[in-house]
Amino acid sequence: MRTVDFFIVGAPKCGTTAMYSYLKSHPDVFFPEKKEPHFFGRDLDFSGRPRMTFEEYLQLYSDAKPNQKLGDASVFYLLSKTAAQELKAYNPDAKIIIMLRNPVDAMHSFHSQRLYNGTEDIEDFADAIAAEADRREGRRMPARIGLRQGLFYHEVVSFADQVERYFEAFGRAPIHIILHEDLCADLPGCFRNLCAFLGIDTSHEPVFDAVNANKVVRFPWLRDALAERPRALSLAGRMLLPSASLRRRLRDAIKSMNRVTQRRIPIPPEVRSRVLNELGPSIEKLEQLLDRDLGSWRSASC
Repeated sequence: MRTVDFFIVGAPKCGTTAMYSYLKSHPDVFFPEKKEPHFFGRDLDFSGRPRMTFEEYLQLYSDAKPNQKLGDASVFYLLSKTAAQELKAYNPDAKIIIMLRNPVDAMHSFHSQRLYNGTEDIEDFADAIAAEADRREGRRMPARIGLRQGLFYHEVVSFADQVERYFEAFGRAPIHIILHEDLCADLPGCFRNLCAFLGIDTSHEPVFDAVNANKVVRFPWLRDALAERPRALSLAGRMLLPSASLRRRLRDAIKSMNRVTQRRIPIPPEVRSRVLNELGPSIEKLEQLLDRDLGSWRSASC
């Protein structure tokens, strides 16, 4: 089996799902249907979710054409403290894509995503980030945890340390950084630059629709039932729909009907100011690493 050529390693809520979608439409690229396999990053704790074997990971790419670049878009590889070295050991020539945004906005959006997924039960953003110390001690945990490290919101957006790990593992040349404000200013141009970095046809123009907008669920109980899938429900589903692909399409249809796009409640100015102050040293360090002024991060997002 071939090795994966490039990795979108994160960060979450920084445009990775959109870029995955745009690249997936490119005839020179192959992504597995499972967007985030998270095979690497052995320190990531997904609360008991079984890890796939190396053979299962390789099987995800069995349908790729010989001329296609193979990609993996797993957004917590950036958060992981071990993934950079694991990826380097797996493919020393891999290309790495890192997408970043104003960390307060990323944190706020990620909190909203966890509420939608049912892996966060503190609805107020300020209260959720204030609960990090308790949660590190195992207190005030949601019923469904998902990625345990995802409950530590400040850690999720400690971009400077995360980027530094990849620079140390791979060097600077095989790493492509995309900032959210650049996407806002010139999405087609960012996409062409990324295609050039990957060595694929730069003339391909996907439909640049909005992807992964903020969502809420209509019925939390239905979301939780689909996520937990009690044994009796799973057995009944397999009896009624023997085809795994049909069951997956039905689950996707139910999930689609159970969600609605909704604008996030804005961050109170005093909360934004406090969190930005807490993240100030990380932003300054990232400015030095990228040799770029990130002053816009200290104000409103685009």
